[in-house]
Amino acid sequence: MQILLAEDDDGVAAALVEVLYDHGHDTRRVRNGRDVLTYHRSADLLLLDLGLPDVDGLEVLRGLRAVSDVSVLILTARGDERSVVRGLRLGADDYLVKPVRLTELLARIEAVTRRTASRPAAPAAPAARTVRAGDVEVDLDARRVRVDGTEVDLTAKEFDVLAALAARAGTAVSREQLLDEVWGDAHHAVSRSLDVHLTQLRAKLRRPGLLTTIRGFGYRFGD
Repeated sequence: MQILLAEDDDGVAAALVEVLYDHGHDTRRVRNGRDVLTYHRSADLLLLDLGLPDVDGLEVLRGLRAVSDVSVLILTARGDERSVVRGLRLGADDYLVKPVRLTELLARIEAVTRRTASRPAAPAAPAARTVRAGDVEVDLDARRVRVDGTEVDLTAKEFDVLAALAARAGTAVSREQLLDEVWGDAHHAVSRSLDVHLTQLRAKLRRPGLLTTIRGFGYRFGD
């Protein structure tokens, strides 16, 4: 996997590059936020520190999400809830607070690797897969959502959560199943990430009752 590491601390960066190399990941390290926007096209995953010297990491993420769906794992010393929620809402796939256990970091990266490697090749002339619930249309193949005919802009991870539910419309899906399917490993994903993305989805879709919470179990798309 090609990893782009945005980290201004030389000691931390050197240690991470060495560990990632030992586990088979080619890593390019950059110091500044503007370099992320320059080099992200060659990366499969971005490890993003928020305390960059030129631009705040959250602003880097905002700019990146306007042009790219590359996987982003925030790795930062900021552990306050506001920063975590903002990072996830801006489109980060995961959020880890330093100091982090290297085994956990590698597990998160491996989860992304598994998802990338397991994507099936698109069949020739595939049939469109569109799920409808009232005036909401979810095109699973084109990764588009329309409400009353108007397209709704979702982050990559928000769509992944919605698609996992829409593909099983009318069926209750457990939290563990969603975490495992969307984040790659239910035991390593941050449960709060799912809550934040569901809150964002409900706000953007503006259709009360479309995403139903099944208390003590999970969620359901549609009736």
